[in-house]
Amino acid sequence: LILCDRGTSFGYDNLVVDMLGFSVMKKTTGDAPVIFDVTHSLQQRAAGAAASGGRRDQVVELARAGLALGLGGLFLEAHPEPDKALCDGPSALPLDQLEPFLTQMKAIDDLVKSFPPLHIHG
Repeated sequence: LILCDRGTSFGYDNLVVDMLGFSVMKKTTGDAPVIFDVTHSLQQRAAGAAASGGRRDQVVELARAGLALGLGGLFLEAHPEPDKALCDGPSALPLDQLEPFLTQMKAIDDLVKSFPPLHIHG
């Protein structure tokens, strides 16, 4: 079992990811891997349009935020020429940026997962 959050439609034709939901998903499923679909969460729906828009310039910041929560992984779309992609291009990572992106994300993931857990009770 793997759970994946890709955002919920919320006003202004945006998909919004509630970062608080990741820990709820982990606790509810007995710590099953939770994955964050970074690029789909950056789509912008346009009523009546043939395709959705996107905010690829925010892929890095959302991925970093997700990994800071200790997630099981990320899902993202990459394309050699995102502006020519037949699907999800506006939110896709350019393929030539994939290796440096993954290098940074792996470093963040390793750092976060190296910390001992803090159990703060309310």
